[in-house]
This record gives sequence, structure tokens and C-alpha cells, in this order.
Amino acid sequence: MALHMIKLCVGVEHVEELEAYWRGETRRAVHTRMSPKRADELTEGGSLYWVIKGVIQCRQTIAAVETLGEGKASRCEIVVNLPLIRTHAAPRRPFQGWRYLKPEEAPPDLDDPGSAASAPPELARKLRELGAW
Repeated sequence: MALHMIKLCVGVEHVEELEAYWRGETRRAVHTRMSPKRADELTEGGSLYWVIKGVIQCRQTIAAVETLGEGKASRCEIVVNLPLIRTHAAPRRPFQGWRYLKPEEAPPDLDDPGSAASAPPELARKLRELGAW
């Protein structure tokens, strides 16, 4: 069974900003200090879920998890695929680094682009602030 990862997307206001960032990159890798011990499970169909402005809004499938360097100078790169896949909104409190996310806890993908769940980002944010979504 695939295991997922969740990470805060600091400095990004909207999913479109993250999409624009990845378009300009030749190697799509997220850098972290700590390497996940369960990397094999992450690469067997796992995804990296992005928390943007306190809400999980999208995910990217994980292609590889690579540890670079040794000792104190080591770091981890999580190689992700495009496109970003939008998900149903799921609020999350701030945390440091990354966390594992069990498949049953992951928000479902937005399947129907015309559904109410795919409202414009500003409207969706307002609805979440009011507790109506």
C-alpha cells in the first residue's frame, strides 16, 4: 500500500503560483534535511500533498526519494512529477518539516471541474474562513 507525505508550501498563496514555479524547473525536487525511513513506500504510488495557506489543496506523485551527501552534510531530495493534482480542501495546522500521511487520511482528488468544490480559490478561502466548507 502506498504511503503519502504532507508538507507546507511556504511563501505560496495559490496553487497557480506553485504550478508556475514547477514549469520553470528542469529537475522537480523538493529538498528536506531528513530522509524518510519509509522511502520505498512513498515511491510505490505515494504523493506529496501540499498545504497552502493552512489547507491541503493539491498533490504531486512522488517519482523518487534520494539521499545526497553523508553525515551532517546529507540532505534528501524528493523528486515529484507534474501535473499538480487538485484535491478537496482539508485544513491543517502548521508543522515543521514533513509528515507521513496515511492513504485513508488523504483528501480525495477533485474529479469534476464543474463541481462546487472547485470554486474559485478566493471564494473557497472565504468559505473556509467562515467555516462553511
